[in-house]
Amino acid sequence: MSLLPNSRTEPDGSAVIRVLSYNIRSMRDDTAALARVIRACEPDLVLLQEAPRFFRWRKKLARLARASDLVIVTGGATTTGPAILSSLRASVERTEDVLLPRTPGLHRRGFATAVVRFAGTRLGVLSCHLSLQKDERHEQARMLLDRLAGLGAEHAIAGGDLNERPDGPAFRLLAEGLTDCRAAAPWGGGHTWTPADPYQRIDAIFATKGIEVLGCGVPLGQPGVTEADLRAATDHLPVLAALRIPAAQGLS
Repeated sequence: MSLLPNSRTEPDGSAVIRVLSYNIRSMRDDTAALARVIRACEPDLVLLQEAPRFFRWRKKLARLARASDLVIVTGGATTTGPAILSSLRASVERTEDVLLPRTPGLHRRGFATAVVRFAGTRLGVLSCHLSLQKDERHEQARMLLDRLAGLGAEHAIAGGDLNERPDGPAFRLLAEGLTDCRAAAPWGGGHTWTPADPYQRIDAIFATKGIEVLGCGVPLGQPGVTEADLRAATDHLPVLAALRIPAAQGLS
């Protein structure tokens, strides 16, 4: 399997970046293995789901960021789970943690959002973990599209645990409005759950139409990512994408 392109800034100001989406199950598993997987993927942005939410959650998330050679951008308990980490290559313009409407009897959901810059590019970013309930999940997908459009960035990405396969209505809604990166440029593995016996794709990264997808999938062949670490780290497999973001017009 060929390797994904490394992160870089092109002569025209466009940026090649690596984006990782990962459900980390509140760091209840092998956090050293988790950090090794993230670090080996060499991401510029990490879209987390089920980040720690309870006792000393900030310290736990900071410890993971530090062990992964990253910094915290936003999210965690303030979004009921979704969070964003980044490399120092990213310059954070602004962030917003969004709580979605509560449905009685169901876990409340949220979005972690940010606008970041990579040299001559500007990018909206959103991490999500959609509902287990079908109708609520579809409504949250609609809200995701609205929120992504409202970030005010020409180019944007969203990623997360959708709790739904590509043939489901929420997944299809997102794939109609955005580019499903795995479908556009398959790379690595496809199924994301469960690590011990992956049989379905319920985690994904999406991009707005102007972004070029260079490859996307579970980083099974990525140097430094071992099957043992993937099994030990959490109960989902990560999704890694390499994307080329066009330079923003008029950005200095």
